[in-house]
Amino acid sequence: MRDDPAGTIDAVYRAEFGRAVATVAALTGDLGLAEDAVQEAFADAVRTWPHRGRPDNPGAWITTAARHRALDRLRRESARPDKEYGAAMLRAPVEEAEVSPVADDQLRMIFTCCHPALSPSSQVALTLRLVCGLRTAEIARLFLQPEHTVAQRLSRAKAKIRQAGIPLRVPPAHLLPDRVPVVLACVYLVFTEGYSATAGPAAVRAELCDEAIRLGRLVCGLLPGEPEARALLALMLLQDSRRAQRCSADGELVSLADQDRSRWNHAAIAAGLSCLASVADGAGPYLAQARIAAAHASAPSWPDTDWHAVLAGYDELLGYADSPVARVNRAVAVGFAHGFPAGLAALDAAAADPRLTGTHLVHATRADLLRRAGRPREAADHYRAALTTAGNEQTRRFLMRRLAEVDPEG
Repeated sequence: MRDDPAGTIDAVYRAEFGRAVATVAALTGDLGLAEDAVQEAFADAVRTWPHRGRPDNPGAWITTAARHRALDRLRRESARPDKEYGAAMLRAPVEEAEVSPVADDQLRMIFTCCHPALSPSSQVALTLRLVCGLRTAEIARLFLQPEHTVAQRLSRAKAKIRQAGIPLRVPPAHLLPDRVPVVLACVYLVFTEGYSATAGPAAVRAELCDEAIRLGRLVCGLLPGEPEARALLALMLLQDSRRAQRCSADGELVSLADQDRSRWNHAAIAAGLSCLASVADGAGPYLAQARIAAAHASAPSWPDTDWHAVLAGYDELLGYADSPVARVNRAVAVGFAHGFPAGLAALDAAAADPRLTGTHLVHATRADLLRRAGRPREAADHYRAALTTAGNEQTRRFLMRRLAEVDPEG
């Protein structure tokens, strides 16, 4: 078994779980069975890989093992006289596969999980868990909710699919637009987790960023007349253009202000700006965020950032949804556009939102604004408070470096 961190079973789980579930579910038509089979395949990997060595293609190994597990279970079920379901599942739905408007297993699964019989929040949570392989704690962080709340939501959603007999198929093409808002939310949340990982040793999960952008392109191809799909793709491309500079060579987080802009992916920036221009006359939350990302991507340097454009983008975004994270980020924009005391006042107004309880976001943002305002002692207190709730290792190390800057004798 290889010793590099990328070769660990946990890394394979993060990269391959969702793809394996999507593939097995496409074969069996049963979400619960697919998830169980993939979990069992990873349990097999834990038992066998340390002795036999990690396979050259671990994703294919997991998917094949899960497929065999699922089919074995279906055969056992079909052998029982009172069980016809398994036998039915073993017959490949050839005709349906041929007419499906979605050819990609991952994207097909996203549309399937986003069934209107489930609440929007359950649709998103289920997709992030079963299709994208995010752990319950990671989904809870994205929802700004306790982990047990999200776990219960996932259990209820899977039970409803099973008990109500919700079909695991893609809706007809004319019904696809009804599911687009939740599908786009899922794709962007996958990108968000990839771009700023909830937990683990790495600050960025490249495989999730790549997967989200790939899915975003597929949605745009599937629904070329959907402006918010193109706006989302523009947003992800513009943000992802900075991915290589988000961390130093030794894996340490690098702030946007300190990144080498000459090493940004300028082809991605050009593609993102072109995508944004194609829907510039539209409106929507992803378009607002894409405009914010464009202001950062277009600035030749940190001091040259058009903070008034960034602030206008956040004001537009908050007109669509009262996001506590957006309000915190807006406070930063206020600080740079109108002075850090004004930014701190804006943060005070956002910080009371109970959805931010238990996150490091408010304390880290307040610490940075205080640091920039020349109030190092107060900044140090908030860096320490942020450290108590930051879950990602690289985020913690970044906060510790900032704390050392404002309190060298610590």
